[in-house]
Amino acid sequence: MDIQQIYTLFLQHPLVTTDTRNCPEGSIFFALKGEHFDGNEYIGQALEKGCAYAVGDSEKLPSDPWIIRVADSLKALQELANYHRKQLKTPVIAITGTNGKTTTKELLATALSSKYNVLYTPGNLNNHIGVPLTLLKLQPEHEWAVVEMGASHPGDIRELCLIAEPDYGLITNVGKAHLEGFGSFEGVIRTKGELYDYLRETGKKGFVNHENKLLNDILKGLDVIYYGQTPESFVWGEVGEASSYLNLHWHKDRNAYALSTHLTGAYNLENVLAAIAIASYVGVDASAINLAIAGYTPQNNRSQAKDTDKNHLIIDAYNANPTSMQAALENFGQLQAFPKMVILGDMKELGEYSPEEHRKIIEMLATITLDGVLLCGENFLACDAGHPDNWQFFPDTPELLEYLQKNPVSGYHILIKGSRINQLEKTIEFL
Repeated sequence: MDIQQIYTLFLQHPLVTTDTRNCPEGSIFFALKGEHFDGNEYIGQALEKGCAYAVGDSEKLPSDPWIIRVADSLKALQELANYHRKQLKTPVIAITGTNGKTTTKELLATALSSKYNVLYTPGNLNNHIGVPLTLLKLQPEHEWAVVEMGASHPGDIRELCLIAEPDYGLITNVGKAHLEGFGSFEGVIRTKGELYDYLRETGKKGFVNHENKLLNDILKGLDVIYYGQTPESFVWGEVGEASSYLNLHWHKDRNAYALSTHLTGAYNLENVLAAIAIASYVGVDASAINLAIAGYTPQNNRSQAKDTDKNHLIIDAYNANPTSMQAALENFGQLQAFPKMVILGDMKELGEYSPEEHRKIIEMLATITLDGVLLCGENFLACDAGHPDNWQFFPDTPELLEYLQKNPVSGYHILIKGSRINQLEKTIEFL
């Protein structure tokens, strides 16, 4: 069965699932394969739970009118999503980058939604499976789609562009993340740059941070709309008065606007300006943009501020790499609030660069006035060659939690930052 025939079934059953734990009545199940599972083995279960059809690629599949056999289930899912995207012709904005892509996606979707009906990537479903699943949620009433694109290997962004065919694109930044998969920092730049390559090839527009030299080096031939802190940009801005939250002033067409957000960290300025620039470019009024972004409250432990009965927390425990870690520490170091403590977890997927990058964080911590430093994970532990009395190293999160339980912390401003695998959000109940 070809994609057009599967699409005919999809129009009759416009819900797609890849997980037998979520099989809505009348949906279509795509049997995908992972390192430790084969979705083809669960096709019977999916149909029993209410799926109308199942798409699989095993030669052992039984002959059944409700089972559609294809050469490659994942490829079929991606081709179906691309075909659906082409039929609806909804303009797509693609967002990628090392840091800030999820926050920027959320901010942009919030701003656009003040005027348009918007579909946007739920959570961080930004990979070769998540992007197709997002696109298959497109409905005729959607006026814009905001699609987040993640990558961990060369070619990933190119693949996602060929599925989503974006009309506009934004690279938030490039930093040192997934170095194990990319091979080098230059590999990160090339892979993220695949979005601008696609936009250049197809004559589409790219939004670019004017101050980011690494991005400006890969723009030749691209139709660019600039934002940033340079007055010549389409939208530009600067950080406003000091606060626990990001306040800023932004400018467009000689008009100035003040905006107070619920985001922590001056490093979020570029994310906010990116969202403002795109929303403004596609026709959202400045006052509507301000109202929307001012009302946005971060969730999922990303740039999230939280006051407990004992402490003020800045929680950024969903992701961590050298670039984002340095930015968070720089911002926290400048915060005029005392006493201050940091709880940091290992940065993952750095490969051979891991020891060096963790040592750099240790060196940076030594330059900041802090009243407590708690470092969690084997990589940080390996850097412990003698430390100040108010520094503690823990091999894993359980030992960190045990320490916090026995040594209560109260009255502090605390930055919590680490890779998702560290699960540092578990510290919150003890703080």
